[in-house]
Amino acid sequence: MSVNLLDFDAKGLAGFCTEIGEKPFRARQLLRWIHRSGEADFAAMSDLAKGLRDKLSTTAVIESPRVISDHAAADGTRKWLLSVGAGNGIETVFIPETNRGTLCISSQVGCALACTFCSTGRQGFNRNLTVAEIIGQLWWANKALAEASDEVSGHDRAITNVVMMGMGEPLANFENVVTALDLMLDDNAYGLSRRRVTVSTSGLVPAMDRLRQRCPVALAVSLHAPNDGLRDQLVPINRKYPIRELLAACERYLESAPRDFITFEYVMLDGVNDSVAHAHELVKLVHRVPCKFNLIPFNPFPDSGYRRSSAGAVRCFRDVLMQAGLITTVRKTRGDDIDAACGQLAGKVHDKTRRASRGLMEMAR
Repeated sequence: MSVNLLDFDAKGLAGFCTEIGEKPFRARQLLRWIHRSGEADFAAMSDLAKGLRDKLSTTAVIESPRVISDHAAADGTRKWLLSVGAGNGIETVFIPETNRGTLCISSQVGCALACTFCSTGRQGFNRNLTVAEIIGQLWWANKALAEASDEVSGHDRAITNVVMMGMGEPLANFENVVTALDLMLDDNAYGLSRRRVTVSTSGLVPAMDRLRQRCPVALAVSLHAPNDGLRDQLVPINRKYPIRELLAACERYLESAPRDFITFEYVMLDGVNDSVAHAHELVKLVHRVPCKFNLIPFNPFPDSGYRRSSAGAVRCFRDVLMQAGLITTVRKTRGDDIDAACGQLAGKVHDKTRRASRGLMEMAR
């Protein structure tokens, strides 16, 4: 059975090279061909000896998830549905902006955390993605976007930022996500800055501490409520790790973080968490944590049970935070005409029984 080289970071690839009787330095060459050049054909890797290329062709493959569909929104956002086998599909979104391009990557097939306002959470949970399935989203998107703009390999790429904000809770798939992060940061692979790679979490406190020690990148925390009573309803993992523990973990994370603030994400739900009183409560809550807020207008999906806050309510909420000295932005709604906006990713999740059998809290270990 062939080995998928997208599953390996630099250390893993060096180990593979040793196993097949090659010098470890070959790993650097392979990393450049695979991730910098997006090459999947070993025969085209011209600076490798022919004997090695022949050996690779019989022992290894370079395979990303297969594209099921490719949709482009009116605002330039692109969404790919990618097959990960057994009828399951994940979604990856590219968001172009004037000075950067952000790729939103999935980490699981579905999600077990069941946040009530999130379409992905409504789909149930099937399994964690492999390293190849995670980094393969970036590998594929680089190639697809280069082809779309007639770029030549080696030129500046369209993707400047990566956010782990797609389907799933990244920190519930810790080892595979961190290996993929290592590849994103590796100068022989994608060479992204730690400041340009963001992991979003709903608040798995022990895993936040592990990430701080293992691979600190920019951190975004899905807060969505100013008190435990409301957050317990919206983000059920809060019952395991309440806000006090979450904020303490945020303070610890900042000791090693590449940015000197935590981004708090806050989806604006009409009549639920969007009052001026909620905003004042938030100000008091985060006074010890250097942070900025990203207010996210709720993106509707069928039978959600929620409505988007009015523009006026969002404005008043933002003003309270800003008057308290908190940097606050309101996220633009991008790609909502192709269901690619925040909270809308659903993909295809079959055989959801693992969510029930494993249970929500097991995912938080």
